[in-house]
Amino acid sequence: MIPLSLAEIARVTGGTVAGDGAIVVDGAATLDSRGVEAGGLFVAIAGEHVDGHDFAVAAVENGAAGVLASRDTGAPGVIVPDVTVALGRLARHVLDEREDVQVVALTGSSGKTSVKDLIAHVLAPDGATVATRGNHNNELGVPLTVLAIDELTRFLVVEMGARGVGDIAVLCEIAPPDVGIVLNVGLAHVGEFGSADRIAVAKGELVEAIGPDGVVVLNADDPRVAAMAARTEATVTTFGTTGDVRIGEVRVDASGSPHFSLTSGGRSVEAFVPLIGEYHAVNGAAAAAAALALGVDLGTIAARLATAAAAVSPMRMERHVRADGLVIVNDAYNANPESMAAALRAVAGISAGRGVAVLGEMLELGDESPAAHVRIGRLAAELGFTRVVVVGAAASGIADGAGSIAELLPDVDVATRTLSASLSGDEVVLVKASRGIRLERVAQALLDG
Repeated sequence: MIPLSLAEIARVTGGTVAGDGAIVVDGAATLDSRGVEAGGLFVAIAGEHVDGHDFAVAAVENGAAGVLASRDTGAPGVIVPDVTVALGRLARHVLDEREDVQVVALTGSSGKTSVKDLIAHVLAPDGATVATRGNHNNELGVPLTVLAIDELTRFLVVEMGARGVGDIAVLCEIAPPDVGIVLNVGLAHVGEFGSADRIAVAKGELVEAIGPDGVVVLNADDPRVAAMAARTEATVTTFGTTGDVRIGEVRVDASGSPHFSLTSGGRSVEAFVPLIGEYHAVNGAAAAAAALALGVDLGTIAARLATAAAAVSPMRMERHVRADGLVIVNDAYNANPESMAAALRAVAGISAGRGVAVLGEMLELGDESPAAHVRIGRLAAELGFTRVVVVGAAASGIADGAGSIAELLPDVDVATRTLSASLSGDEVVLVKASRGIRLERVAQALLDG
C-alpha cells in the first residue's frame, strides 16, 4: 500500500481519527487479525458470526499500524459509518494516486481465477503486477486487492464477481478498468439471478464501465458475451476458436495440458499451457488478448504461457501423486455446471479408464439444480469414469445420472473411509464440488493416506 497517515485515511473516507493521526499505514490491508503485515491496516468487519472489532487490539499487537472500524476499539485507527463503503473509497483514492497503473478487470461465470493467474503471469516480467488472491472478487476482496499496490506497481489484475445486477458496476467504481474481459455467461449463481440473460446483464456492466480509450475483450464463442460489443464505445477485441485472437486445433498431451496454435493480426505462433484441461487453450487466448491490448508481443505471450505454474490459486485442478501412485486432482474450490463438465473432461483425458470422480453439490443453481446434477452424472458415465462417488444427499441427482457406476454416500467422513478402503493406487481421482461443501477434505485425507 502507498503510505498514508491515519489523518489522510480519515479525510478520504469521511471518518474520524482515533488516536494519533500522524501514524502512517504503509503495509497491506487485511480482514484477518492473525495475518496483518507490519505497518498494515486491519479492516474490522462486523459479520454474522464474528465481529472483527473484537480483534482490533490483537491486530495492532501483531503489527498493524491502525484499524478501519465502525466504532472505537481502543486501538489507533479511523472510525467510519460503514467500513465496506469506506474501504472502497480508500482503494479508489489509492488507485487515483497511481495514475500510471494499468487495470485489467475480468469477469465470467467460470474460469475467472485461472485466466487472472495467466494474465498476471504473462504481464509480470514487464512490470510489478498485483493480482487478486484466490477469488477475492467482491466488495471487500476488490478493494483489498487494490490496496496491495505500491509505488512500483505497473499492472493490477482484478477478478470481479457478482451476486446480482449492479454488483460489478460498483466494483468498477472502485477499480476503473483500462482493459475489461468477459469470459462467458453460464449458470453459476443462476438461482440468485433468475436466468442466464440476467447474468449477462450483470457481467456486461464491466463492458459498460470501459471508457472510449480502453479495450474490451470478449469471448467470440459465447453469443451472450459477443453481443456485449454493442454496450461499449471502447475498442473491442475477441478471442476463442474464432475472433481476433484465436486458437487452432488443440492437442492434449499425456499430462492433460493443451498445445495449440495462437493467431492474431495475421501472425501465428505455437502455444502451450502446462495446466490440466483442454479448456486452458481458450483461457490462454483470453490472457493473450488482454496482454496484446497492453502491448506485449504475441511470441512473448506464447513463451510466457508455456511457463505458467499450476496451483497459483489453490484447489484448482491441483495434481498430486501419492507414494503408491494414486493421482489426486483437487478441484474443490468451487463448482458450477460448466466448470464441473470441464473438469470431468480434463480428467477423463488423462485417466485412461482409471478415472474416479468424487463429486458434491453445485450450489446456487435454483430451479436448474436437479436437472444440472443429473446431466453431470450422465456426462461422467459417458466419459468413461469407472466410478462416481457422490457425497451428500443434495447431490443425489449426479448418482441418478451416472447410474450403475455411482454410489451415494452421506458425508465426507464416510466418503473418505470408503475410498481409502477401496482404492488400489492405480486410479486418477477428481475431487470437485461447490466451495460450501468443503470437499477438499476428501482430497487431503487421501493424500495423507
